[in-house]
Amino acid sequence: MMKPEDLKLTQEWDKVFPKSEKVDHCKVTFPNHFGITLAADMYAPKGAEGKLPAVAVCGPFGACKEQSSGLYAQEMAERGFLAIAFDPSFTGESGGFPRAMHSPDIDVEDFQAAVDFLSCCELADPERIGIIGICGWGGMALQTACIDTRVKATVTSTMYDMSRVAGNGYFDSADSKEARKAAREAVNKQRTEDFRSGTYALAGGVVDPLPEDAPFFVKDYYDYYKTPRGYHPRSLNSNSGWTVSTQTSLINTRLFTYAGEIDSAVLVIHGEKAHSCYLSRDAFKLLQGDNKELLIIPGAVHTDLYDRKDIIPFDKIQNFFETYLK
Repeated sequence: MMKPEDLKLTQEWDKVFPKSEKVDHCKVTFPNHFGITLAADMYAPKGAEGKLPAVAVCGPFGACKEQSSGLYAQEMAERGFLAIAFDPSFTGESGGFPRAMHSPDIDVEDFQAAVDFLSCCELADPERIGIIGICGWGGMALQTACIDTRVKATVTSTMYDMSRVAGNGYFDSADSKEARKAAREAVNKQRTEDFRSGTYALAGGVVDPLPEDAPFFVKDYYDYYKTPRGYHPRSLNSNSGWTVSTQTSLINTRLFTYAGEIDSAVLVIHGEKAHSCYLSRDAFKLLQGDNKELLIIPGAVHTDLYDRKDIIPFDKIQNFFETYLK
């Protein structure tokens, strides 16, 4: 028996982007198969009639639905789609304990739970469901497309393969047995310390104050998560970050084993100048079929695709979903 948790949801508008007068908005909740209740914002085009094509949106990794995913969802609703942006398990307004924890298996389950909800929502057409994943949740969206045949089309935006970054380091700089052993030893030492203390140590969000010699991609994250542009009090990246020990599952897991077996349509979007672009380029090489497309945005950096509506290719995303959600 699925028994949802009783979540305390904020009812006032507290997003980092303006509310659109072209859509109706409400909060919804739904359980996943692990018994965790997820909180989501649902956006529907005003005056829409009949069953609508629907999309579920999540990300970036360590963000909340009041940030990029909500902006994407609201924009898609303006364009005629029913859209939900949800907080992953253990984060934001969603349930689950301990807080700030995560597992790639549960991440995929969260996306599948969102598809469960949309498949049974009276406003949605269950045969026309797509998903959008941003940053680290782009990787989880692609992983979901590997397993969930109800997903007819997937968009990844400024995608991270979090399992590759956890196992190999940024830019594959720690891709060796010795480096991975050191990472395993560190995270397992932390697990022992957490158990002994009865608390979970937090890794910290985006570094603050920003060091003068910080690499550009760190400055890029700071500019979004730590400034009025994107700061939100429920965002892990804007505040204390994930638990240190949440790295355990990512270090021991690799995504995209069955990416070559995805039959449904996939659109992979990334900024040309993003430090993370190699992750999308390499993931795209795993995909098969003429319904797969890689779109590189000239001059764009990683967080441009978080909220820069003049850079995010929403016309292309709309056309992609209209083509394949039919």
